Amino acid sequence: MAACRRVQRVLLLIFISGWICCAHGAKSLNAENENVDNVERGKNQAEVGKAAAADGASVVRRGSGWKLAEDAACREDVSRICPKHSWNNNLAVLECLQDRKDDNEITSACNHLLWNYKLNLTTDPKFENVASEVCKSTITGIKECAAEERGKGYLVSCLVDHRSNISEYQCNQYITKMTSIIFSNFRLICGFMDNCKEDINTLHCGSVNTIEKDLHSQGEVISCLEKGLISEAEGQPGHYIIKEECKKAIMRVAELSSDDFHLDRHLYFACREDRERYCENTPAGEGKVYKCLFNHKFEEGMSDKCKDALSTRQKLIAQDYKVSYSLAKACKPDLRKYRCNMDSAMPRAREAKLSYLLLCLESAVHRGQTVTGECQGEMLDYRRMLMEDYSLSPEIVLHCRSEIESQCSGLHHKGRTLHCLMRVSREKGIMENHCQKALQTLIQETDPGADYRIDRALNEACESVIQTACKHIRNGDPMILSCLMEHLYTDKMVEGCEQRLLELQYFISRDWRLDPILYKKCQNDAARICHTHGWNETSEFMPPGAVFSCLYRHAYRTEMQGRRGSSESSDVNTKVSLKLSRDCKTEVQRILHQRALDMKLDPELQQRCMTDLGKWCSEKTESGQELECLQDHLDDLVSTCRDVVGNLTELESEDIQIEALLIRACEPVIQSYCHEVADNQIDTGDLMECLVANKHQREMNEKCAVGVTHFQLIQMKDFRFSYKFKMACKEDVLKLCPNIKKKVDVVVCLSTTVRNDTLQDAKEQRVSLKCRKQLRVEELEMSEDIRLEPELYESCRQDIKQHCQNVVFGNAQVIECLKENKKLLNPHCHQKVFRLQEQEMMDPELDFQLMRVCKQMIRRFCTETDSKNMLQCLKQNKNSELMDPKCKQMITKRQITQNTDYRLNPVLRKACKADIPKFCQGILSKAKDDNELEGQVVSCLKLKYADQRLSPDCEDQIRVILQESALDYRLDPQLQLQCTEEIPRLCAEEVAAQEQTGQVEECLKVNLLKISHEGCKKEVLNILKESKADIFVDPVLHTACALDIKHQCAAILPGRGRQMSCLMEALQDKRVRLQPECKKRLQDRIDMWSYAAKVAPADGFSDLAGQVLTSPAKTYILSMLSMSVLLLFFMGLLCGRITKRVTQELKDRNLGQPWFEPLDTNRKGYDLIY
Repeated sequence: MAACRRVQRVLLLIFISGWICCAHGAKSLNAENENVDNVERGKNQAEVGKAAAADGASVVRRGSGWKLAEDAACREDVSRICPKHSWNNNLAVLECLQDRKDDNEITSACNHLLWNYKLNLTTDPKFENVASEVCKSTITGIKECAAEERGKGYLVSCLVDHRSNISEYQCNQYITKMTSIIFSNFRLICGFMDNCKEDINTLHCGSVNTIEKDLHSQGEVISCLEKGLISEAEGQPGHYIIKEECKKAIMRVAELSSDDFHLDRHLYFACREDRERYCENTPAGEGKVYKCLFNHKFEEGMSDKCKDALSTRQKLIAQDYKVSYSLAKACKPDLRKYRCNMDSAMPRAREAKLSYLLLCLESAVHRGQTVTGECQGEMLDYRRMLMEDYSLSPEIVLHCRSEIESQCSGLHHKGRTLHCLMRVSREKGIMENHCQKALQTLIQETDPGADYRIDRALNEACESVIQTACKHIRNGDPMILSCLMEHLYTDKMVEGCEQRLLELQYFISRDWRLDPILYKKCQNDAARICHTHGWNETSEFMPPGAVFSCLYRHAYRTEMQGRRGSSESSDVNTKVSLKLSRDCKTEVQRILHQRALDMKLDPELQQRCMTDLGKWCSEKTESGQELECLQDHLDDLVSTCRDVVGNLTELESEDIQIEALLIRACEPVIQSYCHEVADNQIDTGDLMECLVANKHQREMNEKCAVGVTHFQLIQMKDFRFSYKFKMACKEDVLKLCPNIKKKVDVVVCLSTTVRNDTLQDAKEQRVSLKCRKQLRVEELEMSEDIRLEPELYESCRQDIKQHCQNVVFGNAQVIECLKENKKLLNPHCHQKVFRLQEQEMMDPELDFQLMRVCKQMIRRFCTETDSKNMLQCLKQNKNSELMDPKCKQMITKRQITQNTDYRLNPVLRKACKADIPKFCQGILSKAKDDNELEGQVVSCLKLKYADQRLSPDCEDQIRVILQESALDYRLDPQLQLQCTEEIPRLCAEEVAAQEQTGQVEECLKVNLLKISHEGCKKEVLNILKESKADIFVDPVLHTACALDIKHQCAAILPGRGRQMSCLMEALQDKRVRLQPECKKRLQDRIDMWSYAAKVAPADGFSDLAGQVLTSPAKTYILSMLSMSVLLLFFMGLLCGRITKRVTQELKDRNLGQPWFEPLDTNRKGYDLIY
């Protein structure tokens, strides 16, 4: 260091002694003051001579007791401005006159005298002796100062350099007070003029003419240079590049003035009144006044000129941390310990920046190393300072100028501008934007994720939320931010806090290190798996959010599971060794659950899907809507976006708690039905499966139901979106259904394979047991909503709008509506619905409405029944007194459906497998696939039942159908079809009956003569014909004759008309007395049968034979037929004998004549035959 710089500091020591005597009145300093006065007295002749030489004034001879207060040039000013008790101490008078208020001007002569007085003091080498005496013990303790050569002023310079290490009170006061002399005029700092003269002139910061010695102008010159330095750093338009030597001199001046705000003359004069207002009780020294003023910078009462001066000071601190005395002192051991200023590859200017210090020490903290509490406290203050005022970061001022001017002007207050820039950056979402990069760098430097209080705007906006929702967490704990995220979009969250929180989280989400808890738990895993760098190291090749994406992919990856292609999938294998530790995985899941609330918090998703978001989801602005929109348009997305959306959807299927909004909406259902699986630390799809299973419980609200259904719909797009299904059936899909992606197609493929193996009685099922079980779950879930059957839904979309527009999706209600309007559907939809019904009849458990409505009845009657026979069991118990009416009605609906087509009745189809093609082939040949036969085959089998020509198994099934349809006309499709007009016209009262007991059929029989429609009449005649075969087919007659059957025909087996014949014989037997009602009904039946025989003669011999066999008078008819056959036989015998003689005579007559045969048609004559 130059000798002149050291000599100037020697002066300061002398002035300090005088000040101490005046200010504290301490007797202990009298000796030192006398030494100073002796030096002054020995120098007064030289001082006066130099003063006279400087301004041409007459030489004033001053005695050994000369005082500034007594000099004619300053006597009046001193008496007017300074307190009387300070007049006897030159240093006290000097300080008083220097620190005067703006309205107390001093004469130019006094100003001139003061200037020369200070200048002459700086040239006296005897001050070194004074310093040696005052700082004797300090010099001994500082090796560098003890080794300095004496007599050249180097000792005092060394003491100034090490003043932060001076613990001796008197010595420290000398060194501190001495600086006030130098900082009152920049020209007193050796080397400053030489280094900055050209820059001062260029920037027009003031004159260097020694004639102009105004005290204020000297501080203004340094302030002007400081502003020029800042302007250059911020890249302001038209800025001037200051020379490096001058830059160093400016920063050195700022550093030397860091402990006492009196030394920064510009700031001192700008903030004197503000200091008195806000920091009156704050003692000077150690930078305490600076910090106090910084804390009140944005107070409404703070003057603008003080704000500007404070901002300038803060910007200098940002350029060099040593400009902050308290920070440099508190963190000096830690900086040395962690080698934060020992990087030889880093330019000194970079090392000195506040940002570098913060990053280096924050890195040590994040690594778990110890940084002193005092240093951490200072770091916290300056991190908060950077977050409050964006202008302290030159990169933001440089790169965000246009955004500030256009969208964030006028918000320079408590961090609001910075949050405005965050909001703009979040809305734009441009990762390469220089402004966003500058903001990201600032967030890393300030690290608000470690302590939310650093972000003053966030702190103020979220204070009420923290006090209510997060009061259990210690103030300043990093978990406060996590708590706020967990309450995002809840009733406890307020709008302002929500906005500030999302703005900050947008940047935290782009650098995994900014979440201190995540970094602490996962730094080893990230280094091992994702090849990350240190906390304060960056890589241009690592895109935003890449490390966290890597972590969450491994958090959910197992040895047996892989993910689809991603930016890192090719570089990272799936070995078990690459699985995350438990603590890290827990943190990754926590953050995933929180960030899933807003897709902008997923950098990879936002970057890859920006185009698709604009194309498909521009109107989706609510929370969670953007991701749902992308999932809805999954097949339309570009491949890169589709992959990342697919990966995230797979994760959701494994851990649905990622969908935080859905979980909140479903909280009542979860608490009531799914709390056990929800409490599991690791979710493997169980929670979503539980929600689906309980989707129609009364606790289920609309939001939850919509969310669950939407996720089910998304799962249809890819079977891998159903975690449990994927894990159970992955191998089976690869083996049996390769190249099939959509879940519904995979389910159809696998279920078809299972069905074929079952029907063919395969020795071993090709689909594994665990897959079959999960396949069953998927089939049952798909039956609940038509939208989960994409092909069916698309085929019937128009019909749904036309016929079911007021029907709500879910609970299979739309499917039920389509079934009820099946005749009105378009052919394609009709076929799909028919196929669906066929599947449901084969497996009633897939019939969601049936299983839902009859749930309790199944538990009561069919607990041990196989699922395939569930409907059969319900039908058998349909007429039980314990049967629920709603379930009974649903069973009837399914019976009506079954009777429309034999293919919808698996039991009948199997029992009549041989009979149907044998007797009803004509109907089958005319039938079309996937279209109902409207009961034609069943009607055909009914007629054959009356003819007693069916196989036993088929006969049993037809008997059941006949008995059921006899009670309820709706179970006879052909009767309904043919008698559509006749039934309402003739039997309106019977139709309106609450329960059908065969009254409608009886009405039609009674009104047979009134029926005009031939088809209807034929169906009624068929009913009469069928009733001959079995009395159970005629419920009215059976009810009327129940007692007579019991008494007269108890030994007669039912079926094949046996009991009916028994009753007819009893009717003809005069010895038997039947019940009047039975007798009447039997007579009516005979009349009906007689009329039927006339109206509808037999169609053929087989029909005739059938009528005879089923006729009650078949014995009489058969007897008469037998007698007729015998009579014909005897007549034949008699006629045969007569004709035999005639034939013999003719033969004898022609015995001698040859027989001739006509020739071929092409020849004439006859050929002779011998």
